[in-house]
Amino acid sequence: MTKYLTSCQYINWQQPDVLAKAQALSKGLSSQLEIAQACFEFVRDEIKHSWDYQLNPVTCIASDVLKYGTGYCYAKSHLLAALLRANNIPAGLCYQRLTISDEQPAYCLHGLNAVYLEGFSWYRIDARGNKTGVDAQFTPPQEQLAFPITLSGECDITGIWPAPLGVIIDALNPKLSVIEVAENLPDIEILT
Repeated sequence: MTKYLTSCQYINWQQPDVLAKAQALSKGLSSQLEIAQACFEFVRDEIKHSWDYQLNPVTCIASDVLKYGTGYCYAKSHLLAALLRANNIPAGLCYQRLTISDEQPAYCLHGLNAVYLEGFSWYRIDARGNKTGVDAQFTPPQEQLAFPITLSGECDITGIWPAPLGVIIDALNPKLSVIEVAENLPDIEILT
């Protein structure tokens, strides 16, 4: 579990502002489950999804996501992992491959998290941010992610990563605007 608790360049939970926010979110809470839910709901509800709100700057590092209050799903997952790890709760990164639009066959990756909860094992959570048609919730042991896998070519990518995939970092750094990211969303080829 050590690799899911460490601080790294993009999940920099030891940065003072991230650590302070993690401590504030856990204040007065006694269980791991309560703390994980508080961290999840903060990122889901208080950090704005860059595309939904057309917000710049493009963020990638957890501390920047917190500082600017915005991020694409990938960046939001970096902040959530950082807040959980700062509270000594193992957390990693997960990905789905989704269609960008029902009218075209193009795909992109979607970033979310897995958290290790005592009594439940690994549990996937999606702090992307809710809106019409998107209703992600924290309801262990039942998953309620932002996007179901429904179309051909879409899939849940197996694995829990301790750090972001290179294709994610490349998509976010160095991008100058949310539009530039949207025009170059990351994807990986899935072998069948």
